[in-house]
Amino acid sequence: MTERPPVRERGATTIADRVVAKISAQAAREALGGVPEGGHKPHASVVVHRDAARISVSLELGYPTDIGRRCGAVRARVRGRVEELVGMEVHEVSVHVERLHSPHTAPTARKGRLA
Repeated sequence: MTERPPVRERGATTIADRVVAKISAQAAREALGGVPEGGHKPHASVVVHRDAARISVSLELGYPTDIGRRCGAVRARVRGRVEELVGMEVHEVSVHVERLHSPHTAPTARKGRLA
């Protein structure tokens, strides 16, 4: 049996930024437990430099909610899943709340008030 060369001499696996972004968006959905009615799925963009990622997640939340707690849960879940699945260090996860959805402003609620 021959001895295997050290890991750094065997080659490298490159993970595309878009793959890390998809994993990040899925992790954000998991942290939120779903998408608010009438909302859009979270979207993530990623910048990778030397096996470390900076991730930006845009999402929509239901209202009322504890925005800080929800964003903290998203940050933790995204960081954990990227490190676990990709083996990449995550330097930053920024969360941008694009919209808050209230059951009182949903299109179906407005139709009921206008009729």
